[in-house]
Amino acid sequence: MMLSIVVPVYKEEKNIPEFLRRLQPILSGHTEDYEIIFSLDPSPDRTEEVILEHRTADDRIKLLKFSRRFGQPMATLAGMQYSSGDAVVVMDVDLQDPPELLSEMIAKWREGYEVVLPQRQHRTGEPWLKKLVSAIGYKVINKIADVQIPPNTGDFRLMSRRAVNEIVRLKECHGFLRGMVAVVGFKQVIIPFDRPPRFAGQTNYNRFLGSLRIGFNGLFCFSTYALTLATKMGFIIAGGSFLLMAVYLFYKFMGWEILWGNPTLVMLVSFLGGVQLISVGILGEYIGRIYEEVRARPKFIVDRAEGFEKIQMTNDN
Repeated sequence: MMLSIVVPVYKEEKNIPEFLRRLQPILSGHTEDYEIIFSLDPSPDRTEEVILEHRTADDRIKLLKFSRRFGQPMATLAGMQYSSGDAVVVMDVDLQDPPELLSEMIAKWREGYEVVLPQRQHRTGEPWLKKLVSAIGYKVINKIADVQIPPNTGDFRLMSRRAVNEIVRLKECHGFLRGMVAVVGFKQVIIPFDRPPRFAGQTNYNRFLGSLRIGFNGLFCFSTYALTLATKMGFIIAGGSFLLMAVYLFYKFMGWEILWGNPTLVMLVSFLGGVQLISVGILGEYIGRIYEEVRARPKFIVDRAEGFEKIQMTNDN
């Protein structure tokens, strides 16, 4: 059995030693044939040096460093593409994804599950706004998306080699791993756990805007419902305008005084303009993603690869 651990990192020099101290004994308890792949966005601190220092003591620790910052989703996909394990685990280095949970995840994989999803029951240390945005986002996505994404499941998961190969083969540029895993399917199981706070430092991920970005990827990349909604709103507003016109004509024929006047017209025009802008924005979200897919730029470019026999500088597979 070969295990691959994919760890996207950026400015995490303080967390890496403790992460490895807790992770490596657990891996060794299952197999000596493992690899820990750090997917590194170029960092201004000593993250790269710390990884290489630990690599001198254990060559099963490997490094992918990118030519520029491509972001956590692309770093995750790059690590998965370069991995060679029979099972691949994606996890964060800040220890909010507890290494101690790996034993249970591996046991489920050996039972025949292709994807093992730890589900967060409690999220210690996270602000209420992020929790609220996350909860609403999952409900909306699962209501309208073409696939179902289990709520409160991040990128922390174990995937079989077959599942990883299919995910890499999708070649989608948004990097929304949760959605891609749902698209691939296979036999999945959920493991509940309580998520602890970060071990050290502050998150390098914008909590609010980052959550919105992830939510938009889940909404627009896995559903066309927003386009349908814009169409429905157009018909509703058009019907409302015809109804209002009928009311005006009725008042006119009856000789009654129309009390609404210009304020009503201003409100209607403003409302209609807002709906039009929202509809144009929805179209823009879809067109932007189509443009990114058609442009077919590399999702990541590797500047340095330590510990890999075959160095692939881009993601051309």
